[in-house]
Amino acid sequence: MALVPQVLLVVWLGSHPEVVENYYSKGIYPVISRFFRFLWGWVPFSVGEIIYTLLLVLALRYMVKNRKRIKARPLEFVRNVFVVLSVFYFTFNLVWGLNYYREPLADNFGIRDSITTAEVIDLSERLVVQVNALQEQITGDSTLRVEVPYDRTEIFEKTIAEYDRLSDQFPFLAYNRPSLKKSMYSTLSSYLGIGGYLNPFTNEAQVNALTPVFRFPVVSAHEVGHQVGYSKENETNFIGYLVTMKSDDIYFRYSAAAYALSHCLSAVRRSDKAKFDDLLGRVNGGVRANYQELSEFNAKYANPFEPVFKSVFNTFLKANQQKDGIKSYSKIVELMVGYHEKHPLSTG
Repeated sequence: MALVPQVLLVVWLGSHPEVVENYYSKGIYPVISRFFRFLWGWVPFSVGEIIYTLLLVLALRYMVKNRKRIKARPLEFVRNVFVVLSVFYFTFNLVWGLNYYREPLADNFGIRDSITTAEVIDLSERLVVQVNALQEQITGDSTLRVEVPYDRTEIFEKTIAEYDRLSDQFPFLAYNRPSLKKSMYSTLSSYLGIGGYLNPFTNEAQVNALTPVFRFPVVSAHEVGHQVGYSKENETNFIGYLVTMKSDDIYFRYSAAAYALSHCLSAVRRSDKAKFDDLLGRVNGGVRANYQELSEFNAKYANPFEPVFKSVFNTFLKANQQKDGIKSYSKIVELMVGYHEKHPLSTG
């Protein structure tokens, strides 16, 4: 199928989210995703990452082996590249990508997604109380950082259990045939600033295994959010927050509260630096120590190539119905404000 007609079809579908929602996201996609998770979910390592590696090796081998022919017939090579891109684009959209064009997640919760600075500040203040209370319950000392007692495999198991527990309340988050794995390329992911990703071609959710453990539950739940059919980053950020926030496990709730507060504080800082300083000053030293742990982790892997990757990813997101690009991650704040307007935040 030629690339241009595909693009035109996807553009048309982008203006008809109800069609995507009813026929793809609730029809075709659940069948495809369950099939791939049934196929690969039992394998303890990432099949998709092995496939990516082999394809890269084969592509490089082809380029080297045929370099003279490519140089002699550049137009033929360009044509072949477009054929490959066409197949890739068709497959990507069929197995997952059309979820970018479905109806907004906010509609499922019946919440608004437009907010004011005052509302963000109000939620931030309540989150400060909540995260401080959880941190003190866990450590018994406001100055000690939270140390999660689970390994990452246990966190995966608990994340899957949380989705199962919530499926009655939120049927659209039903998660069958789990396929949640540590990325084989976690070190590379850390250098690129990636916490995790969904391989759309195998429907395996990969999580960066080097991510600080206190943040690991919400990142794992985020990646499962992609598997259940939500592509936009602000929406899967919110799903990750919701699943961990509603957990009976205090460490999961702490992960959710610390995650939510960090997003809210960032939003406040952009509009009111003095208020940001005031709010941060109220956060327990132990919570700030966890934030410092995350900051040191990011600093450890900082490198000149990360901004380049983020620029490419930013362009990818904008091309897929996320006009704010990477900034769309922070749009979780709007969904949290709307949700907690209907469901007031607990402080414990």
